[in-house]
Amino acid sequence: MKSMQSFKLIIVITLISIISCTSSKKEFATMLIHGGPIYTVDSIQPIVEAVAIKNNTIIFAGNFKEAEAFKNDQTQLIDLKGKTMTPGLIEGHGHFMSLGYNELNLDLINTTSYQDIIDAVAERVKTAKPGEWIIGRGWHQSKWDSMPKTMVKGFQTHNRLSEVSPNNPVYLKHASGHAGFANEKAMEIAGLHILAKEGIKRFDSKEGEVILDEFGRPTGIFNERAQSLIHRHIPEKTPETDIQAFELAVKACLRNGITSFHDAGIPRETIALYENMKQEGKLKTRIYAMLTGWDKELLNEWFDKGIMIDTANLLTIRSVKLNCDGALGSRGAWLLEPYSDRPGHFGHETLPMEFVEETALSGLKYGFQVCAHAIGDRANREILDRYEYALKKMPESALNHRFRIEHAQHLHPDDIPRFAELQVIPAMQAVHMSSDRPWAIDRLGKKRIKEGAYMWQDLLQTGVPIVNGTDVPVEPINPIASFYASVSRKTLKGTPENGYEPEQKMTREQALKSYTLDAAYGAFEEHIKGSISEGKLADFTVYNQDLMTVKENNILNTEVVMTIFDGEIVYQKKSK
Repeated sequence: MKSMQSFKLIIVITLISIISCTSSKKEFATMLIHGGPIYTVDSIQPIVEAVAIKNNTIIFAGNFKEAEAFKNDQTQLIDLKGKTMTPGLIEGHGHFMSLGYNELNLDLINTTSYQDIIDAVAERVKTAKPGEWIIGRGWHQSKWDSMPKTMVKGFQTHNRLSEVSPNNPVYLKHASGHAGFANEKAMEIAGLHILAKEGIKRFDSKEGEVILDEFGRPTGIFNERAQSLIHRHIPEKTPETDIQAFELAVKACLRNGITSFHDAGIPRETIALYENMKQEGKLKTRIYAMLTGWDKELLNEWFDKGIMIDTANLLTIRSVKLNCDGALGSRGAWLLEPYSDRPGHFGHETLPMEFVEETALSGLKYGFQVCAHAIGDRANREILDRYEYALKKMPESALNHRFRIEHAQHLHPDDIPRFAELQVIPAMQAVHMSSDRPWAIDRLGKKRIKEGAYMWQDLLQTGVPIVNGTDVPVEPINPIASFYASVSRKTLKGTPENGYEPEQKMTREQALKSYTLDAAYGAFEEHIKGSISEGKLADFTVYNQDLMTVKENNILNTEVVMTIFDGEIVYQKKSK
């Protein structure tokens, strides 16, 4: 009898021990989110009721009842109260430091006339020190609602700008960044007032253009690489202003729900800044940085060093950005046929195609992704040709290359299927269609627009993913505007009624995926981000309404109300 009692006691003790061990090993969540629709961008379970995370990692996504099992006294509970959550949004192509500097300098993105620019500069002159440079960006003559009387080759001239700022040099970048506008004082400092007309003509017009009036005098417009004539005289940025711009860029990302950012072309100084900011704990947006292709020495250094992926997944360097043509707005995009509104002009090849080929081969050899800027159909074809050559020459290194074309804005119909054939990823900014389409038809004509411009659905149907974004500061970083453009093909004013070329619209699911999982794929990061799935990073964006079901004409009223980064709430919109 005693032996039986002892046996039972041993069983009880064993069971208690097992239960105790099991309890001690059970994972508890540091945060549990519930109370609203959660779109996961995970094909197995597209919508869930709750998400549990431990520190910075997702440990559960599913129904609320099961999620409660991960809760303990220390778990932070986030009740969405009917709001909507998605994976953290990824800006698939932007310029991080320019985003910050745009907030420090004159932001001309919302100007609608030459007069608006004059007024903005005149106001800044009032507070500028004598001789201080006035820098700005964002004007776009094709978006103005009225044009000045004097225009040369589709651009304004400097005279009125020079009148309001006779003593302060002014340089205002086009929204695209592919042209700039200088006043007389800036051109005087650059030596253009004594530069012989023959000297200007000797400038390589293949890569850039100084636009002259009928008397051979500079109008103030510098296209593509001709901008260097002015750039070299603008004072260098300081470490203090760099830090200011960096912090402003981080804040702008977080209030727009951007938890990751593909930074399209950075120099060595910016790499050093990012590394310092990471060490100081100020890097609150994951940066996937592309090395600028303008610095061949920098590229060779990194090819020797190899790719960099930090253990915290905050800063990654494994790609190269090549700028191969200009923008459509400045008529710098490199076309197969002349511009409809400038006969005989084909745009500019801003980087030799031999260098694209050389870089593609080096990228395959050293494991670096190549991302080439191409807007015009000629530039896209030339780059695809160079990629194809490199991929065929080094097939063993080409198995998972994920080469990209940034913008891929205007394609010849014959080149659309080549993206899938070569496994080249188009990184396209949908909001460009919304902003540019009303005037782009003047540049390309109806046939080229219809057959090859902003061909989202045609590309998606071939099986390639599309990486979405804004190209900030070319466009504001607001992802809602780009989402709306993706699904409506309309301007942000809601025109035309059925959208431009409506057959190319994305579905809402495709649009969300282009800002999350497909963007992650475009950076080799789909295993750690882009969907709300167990084991991935806890980066989320929360909205005031359900952008997946709300009526189309109400999408633009969607606001980001909370951003969760690395398992922490880093932005929360204040209630009115």
